[in-house]
Amino acid sequence: MHTDTERCVRAVQSKDARFDGVFFTAVRTTRIYCRPSCPVVPPKPENMEFHASAASCQRAGFRACKRCRPDTSPGSPEWNVRADAVARAVRLIQDGVVDREGVPGLAKRLGWSTRQIERQLLAELGAGPLALARAQRAQTARVLIETTPMPLGEIAFAAGFSAIRTFNDTVREVFALTPGELRARAARPAPDRAPTPGVISLRLPFRTPLEPSNLFGHLAATAVPGVEEWRDGAYRRTLNLPYGHGIVALAPRADHIACRLSLTDPRDLTHAISRCRRLLDLDADPVAVDERLRADPLLAPIVDAAPGRRVPGTVDPAEFAVRAVLGQQVSTAAARTHAARLVTAHGTPVDDPEGGLTHLFPSPEALAALAPETLALPRSRRTTLLTLVGALADGSLTLGPADDREEARARLLALPGFGPWTTEIIAMRALGDPDAFLPGDLGVRRAAEGLGLPGTPAALTARAAHWRPWRAYAVQYLWATDDHPINHLPSEGH
Repeated sequence: MHTDTERCVRAVQSKDARFDGVFFTAVRTTRIYCRPSCPVVPPKPENMEFHASAASCQRAGFRACKRCRPDTSPGSPEWNVRADAVARAVRLIQDGVVDREGVPGLAKRLGWSTRQIERQLLAELGAGPLALARAQRAQTARVLIETTPMPLGEIAFAAGFSAIRTFNDTVREVFALTPGELRARAARPAPDRAPTPGVISLRLPFRTPLEPSNLFGHLAATAVPGVEEWRDGAYRRTLNLPYGHGIVALAPRADHIACRLSLTDPRDLTHAISRCRRLLDLDADPVAVDERLRADPLLAPIVDAAPGRRVPGTVDPAEFAVRAVLGQQVSTAAARTHAARLVTAHGTPVDDPEGGLTHLFPSPEALAALAPETLALPRSRRTTLLTLVGALADGSLTLGPADDREEARARLLALPGFGPWTTEIIAMRALGDPDAFLPGDLGVRRAAEGLGLPGTPAALTARAAHWRPWRAYAVQYLWATDDHPINHLPSEGH
C-alpha cells in the first residue's frame, strides 16, 4: 500500500481513517509523521513520503505528530491476513519476543537466520526487528507515562528498555518531548471507574464499525468459571504471562475498548495488550471484510443489519485447543462444566480483589500428567485430550502467532479424535486465520439453509470461495442469525 503514492495521497487528502495503521505519512519539511486521518491541513504531495510502519518513520528521522498520535493507531490488518514468514515475524515482535529473547530468539522461532530476518523486514516495512521492537517499547512507555503514576525509572524497565538513558533518549527522539514533559502534557480523561493502585487503564483503538454483540456475547456465554466472568459491563479473565500473571477487564465503548490491566510484573504490559487485541480481533479491517461479504446478495442483508462483526480469538492458543476438545459434541454449558473441573483441580490459584476470578487455566504441562480415569469424559475424548496436551507439552505441536497455519492444521488432523470441525475452530480462534471455515457446523448449515445458501458442506464450500479470504467472518454472520446467548451482550448481573 505505502508504495502506491497516488492512492496514499488521496487517502491523506480525504483524511480516510480506514488507512490508519496501514501506512504512515511522513512530511519532509516538518520532519513529522502522521496518520492518514490527521486533522491538520494536508501537506503538499511533493512534501510527503509514505512508510509501512511507525518504526520505519522513526528510523528515517521523523518524530510522531502530537495531534494525531500515529503511534497509537490500530495495527495493520495485513499481518493477520498473511501467513508468510514476514507476517509471522511481525506478530511475534508485537508479542514482545524480541524484548524477551532478542533477534536470535526471533530467528530460532521462525527457522531463519538473523540476516534473513533483517533483510526481509527492511524490504517490506522499512525497519528491522530491533527498530520495530524499539517503536513498540516507545509506545508502551508512552502508555505507562500517560496513564499510570509509576515512577519514570520503573517505567523504563517495564517498557523493555535496558537503561534509563536509552529510555530518555528514545522518548525524546520519538515524541520530541522528555518523559517528564510527556507526563505533564497528558490529558487525563475521567476514568470509567475509580482508580485502583496497581491497575493500568488504557484505551484499545480499533477501526470502525465494531459490532460488540457476538464478540462479547461469545466470550461471556462460553466463560469458564474461575478463569472468566462478565461483571459490571465488562468481560474479565485471568492471564498467564511471561513474567507473571494478570487480570484484564475489557468493556466495549463507541470508539474504543476500555481496558483495565492488573499485572504482577509491569514488563508484561506489551504482551498483555497484544493478547487482548488478538482476543477481540481489533486489528481487523471491517470495511474490507464487509465489502467482500456484501457482494454475495444472500449475505448482504445480514451484513447490513449489523456491520463490523469480529472473530472472537483467544489469549492462549493452547488453552483454546484444550477447550475445543472439551466442547466436541456437547452443549456450551457442558463444555464450561468440563473446563471448570480442570481449572479447579489443576489451575494455579490467583487473587482477584475486584471480582470472582480464582485461577489461571492449567498449562499443557500440568494437564499432561493427568491420570485418564480422573477425567469425566468418554474414553475416546480422554485419549484425544491427553494426546493433545502431551503434544503441546513436549513441543511437537505449537500453536501461536509464529506458527504456519497449514502445518498446524496438518499436525492437528494427525492427532486421534481431530476432524475438520475441531481443526478449523482452532485455526479460526487460536491461530487467527481469517479464512478458516466450518461448512459442516450445524449452526452454519442451518443458517445457510435459512438464507437460501447451499446446505451441504461441499456445496457451501464451493459457494464460500467468493467470500475468501474472509470466510471466518462469514461464519460469524451466519451464526448471528440464531437466537443463541453467544450472539447477545449479557445483561447486567449475568
